[in-house]
Amino acid sequence: MKEPGKPGSTWLTSSVGIPLQRATFESDTSMELVPTAAMRRPRHASVMASPALNKGRWSEKGAYYVVTVVTASRTPWFREPRPAHCIAGELKRCEDEERLRSLAWVVMPDHVHWLFELGDGSISQCLQAFKSRSARVVNEIVGRAGPVWQAGFHDHRVRSHEDLRSQARYIVRNPLRRGLVERLDHYPHWYCEWPADA
Repeated sequence: MKEPGKPGSTWLTSSVGIPLQRATFESDTSMELVPTAAMRRPRHASVMASPALNKGRWSEKGAYYVVTVVTASRTPWFREPRPAHCIAGELKRCEDEERLRSLAWVVMPDHVHWLFELGDGSISQCLQAFKSRSARVVNEIVGRAGPVWQAGFHDHRVRSHEDLRSQARYIVRNPLRRGLVERLDHYPHWYCEWPADA
């Protein structure tokens, strides 16, 4: 992870004290970004909750994974800044606990995409901790009780031939593709280890 003050990175801090990197990619029109299956939006909610997603799931320390977690009924809990900041805080907390090392993430209104290198524990343990803790916080903020997340999550192990930087860039550009902002630097809820274009 780049350190604050190193060339090529500009660091900001969110309103809840989470360090967020902001910078620009150099123009790179030669690299076409093609989403992996894990990054494509599911057709319907039941895709994410399917028990079949657990079949063949294998966690390996040091391996890279792309994970997508979707809110229950696709409710846009994170459209408002405060719940979205809390989600960002819980993502960082998993890293602070050495469960993983985040390479990129974006908090969308109704889902989260996350690229990380797995640390201690399994993917399921990490996601269980993230989802349960973030659900408690979000429910407290919005003054309700009940599920925040769909059951399960979708994960994709990044293969050795896949480009981590391209995957990270694709993830953080989600707000642009969804039309939420015209420039990425106008969207506050993302992180990328590499610079990401505005």
